[in-house]
Amino acid sequence: MKALLDTHTLVWALSEPERLSAKARRTLSTAEVSASVASLWELILKAGKKDVLLDQPVRWWDKHVAGNGIQVLSIRVSHVSALERLPELHRDPFDRILIAQAVAEELAIVSMDSRLAGYGVQVIW
Repeated sequence: MKALLDTHTLVWALSEPERLSAKARRTLSTAEVSASVASLWELILKAGKKDVLLDQPVRWWDKHVAGNGIQVLSIRVSHVSALERLPELHRDPFDRILIAQAVAEELAIVSMDSRLAGYGVQVIW
């Protein structure tokens, strides 16, 4: 199985794995998982705000994502094009690009946000 981690799942998996569900932890240990560059973008934009996940996202990314050799999925034209076909179920632009990437690359997404299943992708939590 191939899976894409949403931003919260990525941070929790690498910093607080006990916050993940048992199914999410099993998936991370058995699947080929990727992190999207969109998650780094989201972490940077939210740094210093009230809903901040990390205070120093670039340093954290370099240490935990790049430093552990986690596969990083870049944003491609096919991903952005897939946005056009997504229904308006969710307004968060970062979740929408992650879903578009999952759709375009035929990936499951590991997320606690059950609303994402409305896009026709497998949501694991």
